[in-house]
Amino acid sequence: MQNYFFNPFLTAWQQPPFAPPGMSPFGPGNLPLAPPPSEIPMQPYKIDPGSIRRCKRKYTYIWLKNGDSFWFYPVYIGRKSISGYRWIGFWWIYYGTDLKKIESFVCV
Repeated sequence: MQNYFFNPFLTAWQQPPFAPPGMSPFGPGNLPLAPPPSEIPMQPYKIDPGSIRRCKRKYTYIWLKNGDSFWFYPVYIGRKSISGYRWIGFWWIYYGTDLKKIESFVCV
């Protein structure tokens, strides 16, 4: 994991994608304000870049190919990657991953 620090000599587009707690690097209103649902959904979909687009700004449960699974709130879905906020049990952290690493998902 790479540590990011603000550098006043870089322009805004060169700064790393971080923001103060409670703020999103993609603008206000993207950070989920509540915890995810307490129950894990049971009918996952296989990953497809087109199919996961409908999950943008929705609570999404993700199963990774390495066996990890977690609640996720996507705010960016690209052709090869996804980023947003990952629930770690008591708060959201900013997280991103390659779409190839996702085994399946369900958004609610």
